[in-house]
Amino acid sequence: MKKSMISFCLLCIGLSVSAQVKNVKHVVLIGCDGFGAYAVPEAKMPNLKKLMETGASSLEARSVLPSSSAVNWASMLMGAGPTEHGYTEWGSKTPEIPSVTTTRYGLFPSIFSVIRDQKPSAKTAVIYSWPGIGPLIEKDAISIVVPGADKDDFCADTAAAIIKKERPYFTFIHLDEPDHTGHEIGHRTPAYYDQLQKVDARIGKIVEAVKDAGIEKETIIIVSADHGGTGKGHGGKSLDEVQIPWIINGPGIKKNHKIKDVIITYDTAATIAWVMGLKTPQSWRGKAVADSFSK
Repeated sequence: MKKSMISFCLLCIGLSVSAQVKNVKHVVLIGCDGFGAYAVPEAKMPNLKKLMETGASSLEARSVLPSSSAVNWASMLMGAGPTEHGYTEWGSKTPEIPSVTTTRYGLFPSIFSVIRDQKPSAKTAVIYSWPGIGPLIEKDAISIVVPGADKDDFCADTAAAIIKKERPYFTFIHLDEPDHTGHEIGHRTPAYYDQLQKVDARIGKIVEAVKDAGIEKETIIIVSADHGGTGKGHGGKSLDEVQIPWIINGPGIKKNHKIKDVIITYDTAATIAWVMGLKTPQSWRGKAVADSFSK
């Protein structure tokens, strides 16, 4: 009996270790600042909607609170919420609450250190528009880091060039729009929806780069946001501020599927780690969005 139980446990461990998406060699995460899920149905975003039609998506994913930038970008990349990683404000550059744990890079463990520690030779890249991303990433764990100085077109062009030339194992692209327009003119305004068309063109450029690099059939693309907004702001508790789009596309992903799982932004890092077959830190609270994947 004992021998049978041991064999069963070993089988379960084997299944757990192999529970990842086959043939995936690259993951691209596109983050659009201030992109409320409410805007997707009416937005003219053919590239994004193509990813939804040929992949899995939710318009009911949620940010952590407060629905502000740094706290949510940290949560997205670090697989945990502000109680664990300690970044609690819009422009946090250091944790307001000491992180419950830190890596050899001096920050709470993120997807970047998880990759570096378990796949040391894997190439990673970060291209970001908002300077506030800089303090949140473990730069010494990342192969290529390019600050974009609030220039989204530069970031999209640079990301496309890096993907085509370097074919990173993991690429994170941060785009500052439509957040800037939301603050300047307002959410749910014609200007906001006009800006989303430009955001969509940048997403399309990155998707095309994946195709041009010849890695389309081995790449998973995720598109999400840090928060939405209402009026000219965010940080509150309304669904317009808290609900964000979450789209995943690529090999092993269900087609034209509305995800039923509850998704919190820290599930993004956990999903990426699961796809890659990586062990997640004990301090993480995210879990893979299982309903996205074909059985």
